[in-house]
Amino acid sequence: MTAAPYTAHPAYTSAERRLALGAVLVVLLLSALDQTIVSTAMPRIIAELRGLDRIAWVGTAYMLTSTVVVPIYGKLGDMYGRRPILIFGVVTFVGASALCGLAGEAGRLPLVGDGMDQLIVCRALQGIGGGALATGAFATIADLYPPAERGKYAGLFGAVFALAAVVGPLIGGLLTDHATMTLFGHIVSGWRFVFYVNLPLGAVALYVLITKLPAGVVTGAGKIDWAGAALILITFVPLLLALSWGGHAYSWTSPLVLGLLAVAAAGLFALLAVERGRPEAIVPLELFAEPVFARSNAALFLINLAFMGLVMFLPLYLQTVRGAGATESGFAILPLMGGLFASSVVTGRLASTYKVYRPFLVAGGVVLIVGMILMLGVTADTGSTDLALRMTVVGLGLGPGQGMFTLAIQNAVGVDRVGVATSSAQFFRQIGATIGVAVFGAMLTGTLARELPQRVPDLARLHAGFDLSHAQALAMSPRTIDAELRAAGDSDAAAGERIEAGLRSSFASAVLGLFRVSAAVFALALVVTLLVPGRKLRGRDLPAGAVAAAAE
Repeated sequence: MTAAPYTAHPAYTSAERRLALGAVLVVLLLSALDQTIVSTAMPRIIAELRGLDRIAWVGTAYMLTSTVVVPIYGKLGDMYGRRPILIFGVVTFVGASALCGLAGEAGRLPLVGDGMDQLIVCRALQGIGGGALATGAFATIADLYPPAERGKYAGLFGAVFALAAVVGPLIGGLLTDHATMTLFGHIVSGWRFVFYVNLPLGAVALYVLITKLPAGVVTGAGKIDWAGAALILITFVPLLLALSWGGHAYSWTSPLVLGLLAVAAAGLFALLAVERGRPEAIVPLELFAEPVFARSNAALFLINLAFMGLVMFLPLYLQTVRGAGATESGFAILPLMGGLFASSVVTGRLASTYKVYRPFLVAGGVVLIVGMILMLGVTADTGSTDLALRMTVVGLGLGPGQGMFTLAIQNAVGVDRVGVATSSAQFFRQIGATIGVAVFGAMLTGTLARELPQRVPDLARLHAGFDLSHAQALAMSPRTIDAELRAAGDSDAAAGERIEAGLRSSFASAVLGLFRVSAAVFALALVVTLLVPGRKLRGRDLPAGAVAAAAE
C-alpha cells in the first residue's frame, strides 16, 4: 500500500518555522513537566490535606480527562487549525493550575468537599487543558515540516519528555521544600508552588503561541461529530475508572467494577456502530485499514503498557530492596532517561537524513529486549554502576519509539487527517500507560498478598486476617512494624533484622516478577513493530497531490 500524498501547507519562512517550533516546545515542556513535578510533592500534599485514602485520584483525575479528550482535540485541530486548540489548552491548563494551588485554602475555592476533593476536581479540569497540549504540539510539527524533515523534530520532542522526567522531580522537591512568597497579603509556601510554577511558564507559552505561531490551514470543513465525542466519553471514562479502581479501591469482581466494564463494552460497541462509514467521524475507522496506522498504534499501546511496569516500580525496588532513599532512587532513573534522550535525538536526525523510520524502530526494539534481559539479572547485590549500565541500554532501546511511531503514522495519512492521526497515537500511548499502571499495580498487590504472610510471619501475626493495604503502608518501614510488635509484647532481639529481610525478599520477588512481564510485553511489541511497513518519508520537493514512494 502506498503512502498518502503530502500536500504542502502555505509557505512559511525559516524564521517562522523556528519561532513556531519554539512555541510548541514550550507548550510540550509545560505538559511534560506537570506529569513528573507533582509526584514529588504528593507526600506533603497528603500530610496537609489529609487525603491518603484518595491519593490515587490526584493522578487518576488528570489522566482520565486528559486521555478521553485527545481524539476530540485532534478532530477539532484538523477543522479549525492547531493554534486555537493550543491556546484553549494552555489557558485551561494554567487556570486550573492556579485553582489546584488554592485547594484547601479556607474560603478561596467555591467548591464543596475538603481540600483533597477540591484538588481532585481541579486536577480533572487541568487534564481537560493538558489533553490539548501534547496532541496539538505533535500535530503542529506536521503542519510545519514534511515527513522527511520531521524525524529530527520528533526526536527532539521525545528528548523534551526525557528532560522533564529528569528535572521534574528535582524541581518539585526544591519547590516543595524551599519555595515561599507573599501573595495578596497571604504567605504561600510548599507544595502549592508545583502548580503555581505553571503560571509563568504558561504565560510565556501563551505569548509565543499568539504572536509567533502561524495560523496554518483553517478549513472549517465538515461538522463536529457530537455523537462520536459523547460515545468516546461513555466508553473510556468507565473503562479508565474500572482499571484505576480494580484491585485497589474495589475488588475486580465487585459489582461497581464489573458494571463499569459492562458500560465501557456497551459504549465501545455503540461507538463502532455509529462511527462506521460516518463521513465526519471523530475516529475514522477506515484509518485502521492502513497497516502503518493500525500496527504503529498497537505497538505504542504495548510499549507504554510495559514501560509503566518498569519505570513505576523501579524506584519501589530501589527503596525497599536496596535501601535507597527517595532522592537517590529518583536519580537512579537518570541513566535510563539519558539513554532515551540520546537515542531519541540521534535516531530522529538519522531518519530525516535517510528518509526512513522502520530500521530505527526495529533496532530500538531489539536493543530494548537486550536491555530487559539484562534487567532480569538484577539482584539486591547488583552494584550501582552495573545497574546504571543496564538501565542505559533499556533507555537506548526506548528512545526511537518516542517520536518515530508518530512520524510513521503522520506519513501514512493525508494532511487533512494529521490531527486525528496524531491524536490517535497520543490516545493509544496514554491508554496503554493507564492500563499498565492498573495491571501491574494489581499484580504487585497480588504477589505481596502471597509473599508477605510467608516471608514476614511477624506481620501476619500482628494483624489478624492480614489486611494487605495496611501491610503495604507498614512494609515501607521495618522499624514501624518492630515498634508495633514491641508495643504488643510480641518482639525479640532479632525481630527487626528478620522483618527487614522478609520485606526485602517479598518486594524483590514481586517487583522482579513485574520486570519479567514487562519484558514479555516488550517482546510482543517488537513482533508488532516488525509488521509495520517501511515507507519512504515524503519531502517538500514532491508536488501537491503526488504519491510518495511505495513500501521499501
